[in-house]
Parts: sequence; C-alpha cells; structure tokens
Amino acid sequence: MGRFSSRSSGTLSRLRRGLFLGLGVALFAAGATLLGIGLVDYFDDTASAPALSSTDDEKLPVAIPYDYPRPSTPEPEPTPTPEPAAVAVPLRLMIDRLGVDAPVDVYALDENGVPEVPVADDAGEVVAWYDFSSKPGGGSNAVFAAHVTWNRAPAVFSDLNNLQAGDVVRLVSDDGTEYTYEVFANFDVDPYDTESLKVMAPTETDTVTLITCGGTWIPDPSEQFGGDYTTRTIVQAKLMQSSVTAISDS
Repeated sequence: MGRFSSRSSGTLSRLRRGLFLGLGVALFAAGATLLGIGLVDYFDDTASAPALSSTDDEKLPVAIPYDYPRPSTPEPEPTPTPEPAAVAVPLRLMIDRLGVDAPVDVYALDENGVPEVPVADDAGEVVAWYDFSSKPGGGSNAVFAAHVTWNRAPAVFSDLNNLQAGDVVRLVSDDGTEYTYEVFANFDVDPYDTESLKVMAPTETDTVTLITCGGTWIPDPSEQFGGDYTTRTIVQAKLMQSSVTAISDS
C-alpha cells in the first residue's frame, strides 16, 4: 500500500489531533510545533569527535649505526561477523495474543518535521513504520504506531494496553525474513510532555516500540473526531530470534 499523498494542510491538522500518536504536542496535536523542536532536530546528532592527541614529539631512534628498528608485521584485522539483514518493508506485524495480523506501511516526516499519519479509509487496519527510525532487525529502535479506534470502531491496536511482559510481537517480511520480539514494557505517557519523545530515540539494542492512544476519551465537539485521548500507550519489545526463509518462485 502506498503512502497517502492527497492531503490538505487543514485536514491533516484536524486528523493528527485524533491520531494514536502523541509523543509531544506537535507529534499528535493539530497545529502544534513539537513545543519548539522538530523531530529532525531531535534526532540530529551534531556532536563532533574529540581531537586526537599530537605525537609530533616522538623521534626515530638515532646513534645506533646499521641497527634501526624494523617495522613489525601488523596483525590482520579480525573478520567482522556479518549481522543479519534488516527486515525489508513492506511487511506484516503480528501479535498472536491479540489476534493482530496487519500490513505495515512506510511513513515519514512532513515538511514541518511532523510524522505523517494514516488517514485513508482503511487507516484503522494499517500499522505505520517511521522511516526516521531503525528498520526491524537493524540493531536499534524501530518505531511503529496505529490507531486504537477508527470511525468509532476498534482499530488494529485497540487492545495494545493488554500486552504483558513475555508476550510476543512478530514481524514478517515479504522476502521471508522473520523477527520475533518479546515484550518487556507497557506504559502510558503524557502527550504534552516532551520527555515522552525519548521512546522514539535510537537504542543500543534491537527494539520495537509500538504506539497508540490510551487513557480516557475526552469529548470535544470542536474536534474533527469529537474528542481526544488523554495519554498514549507505549509497548516496547526486544529481539529474541530471527530467521530467513527462502521463498519459492513457484
């Protein structure tokens, strides 16, 4: 499924307000600006490497005729162990305990540095993977999100808050690659707290972060969808197993 492209700025502003995301005002509230910071700047690492120390004062040996030091043979560099290739997109996200088997589509940041969101007719059945995050199996944090409700009906992540430590999340690519993740955290964040953005930051280990709306529904007739949720539910899982299965052309 391709990215939904025919969006007007006014419609997107209203749709984002009712979206599952909410890791900062600008992420999931219409018309906001990420409280003065964009995700592009948030993930932009401009730190420079420390300068190397000088070795100019080191001298070659002298006054030892015909016996200058001979260069030693350097030890060969160890052959790095290749890491498994990251799962290609498109793929499917599966959570057997919740009966979830949903297609994953690719979403990016818009021109204002705000994540694009699913708004098509089938948006309640689609999981978004953000291309500013790691690919599954890429060794860092792969960020996914989906609606908790859509058109007044339960959506793909409607039961995400019920996941517990030890539950399994699977990602299966069209090329046969499969990764299995084990849930280790399930918590809610305040969508107006900029600290909640940290759940989308890179990690040192292979992790998936799943995001949807949570908390209490607050009606608001001025909103496009009649209100918004008070929190966002975050589920995180760590990589436990990966496999690659050849797909026959027949």
